Amino acid sequence: MSEVVFRAATPDDVAALHPLIERAYRGDTAKAGWTHEADLLFDTRTSAQELSDLIADPDRVVLLAHQDGALIGCVQVARAGEELAYLGMLTVEPTLQASGLGRRLLTAAEVEAVARFGAHRMEMTVIRRRAELIAWYERRGYAPTGETRPFPVDPPRPELDFMVLEKGL
Repeated sequence: MSEVVFRAATPDDVAALHPLIERAYRGDTAKAGWTHEADLLFDTRTSAQELSDLIADPDRVVLLAHQDGALIGCVQVARAGEELAYLGMLTVEPTLQASGLGRRLLTAAEVEAVARFGAHRMEMTVIRRRAELIAWYERRGYAPTGETRPFPVDPPRPELDFMVLEKGL
């Protein structure tokens, strides 16, 4: 694998970022990887407008991973409270999953949370049914807090509740 370059997203990145996220989370293309939600959810993961809003928010950053000029991954980090950051939307191009890029994005997000937001802890939410993904995060130091949160759909779908995980930074 040639060098991976990380940088913060700008509004100009939305056109490439949106399809990457959709490929990794939903639809048949997501099934090329192991971290998809394609068997649980059938709508879109996000919209170009939501991504534009995230990028414009000073309390959030979307880090991009590029290799040989191609966008291959991203992760969102947000200020979530006093010394707390939130990690979300960890995305790896489906055909590159299990290559180590997810670990590198996770590390970059943790470093960014400390540097940008002064975070001492990072939290995230994972769909409770995603045992293999929860186990992956646990191997990287994240632990269940015991808290769950509802998945944002109407009507509510309890089988999609989020488990909250946290790690000290």
